[in-house]
Amino acid sequence: MAGVLEILTIPRASGYPAASLSPIVSAPVSRLSGRRNIINLPVSRGLRIQSFGSSGSVSLRSKSGRRGARIVCEAQEAVQVLPVTDATWQSEVLESGLPVLVEFWAPWCGPCRMIHPVIDELAKEYNGKLTCYKVNTDESPSIASRYGIRSIPTVIIFKDGEKKDAVIGAVPKSTLSASIEKFL
Repeated sequence: MAGVLEILTIPRASGYPAASLSPIVSAPVSRLSGRRNIINLPVSRGLRIQSFGSSGSVSLRSKSGRRGARIVCEAQEAVQVLPVTDATWQSEVLESGLPVLVEFWAPWCGPCRMIHPVIDELAKEYNGKLTCYKVNTDESPSIASRYGIRSIPTVIIFKDGEKKDAVIGAVPKSTLSASIEKFL
């Protein structure tokens, strides 16, 4: 597509209200008419436009590079689902001030690999309201046996050091969200 699109004009983000992300559909530059189509991009958190000029819009040009701008990705703080072990279980899960979601998994488990991205999304979505951890049942079998884990993946929600809810299997995000919402 880089060979087809010659100029991309992006309005300054500061003058527009935040918009939800949606697909951008636009026709490429017409080589016959010479007309350029303008693509209006939605404002997105994490992207910032550094302009080189002071005009009302920022123009990105192809390899000719006469003037333009850079789109800079300002990465948001990543939320990681950290592992918890026998040594850290008490302090990280049972003594937490926030509700805690714990995923019990194993590296050889296919459904566990399917649910990992869902747990990552939930950790980002509920950041500050809920803490998410994962327990490798092969490395910490005593935790798994203490809570009667017979099938993985199993997701358990703890609040005030007590087991409140358990979801077994690779379930949709909506199922886990509904379970989480009950304890926030």
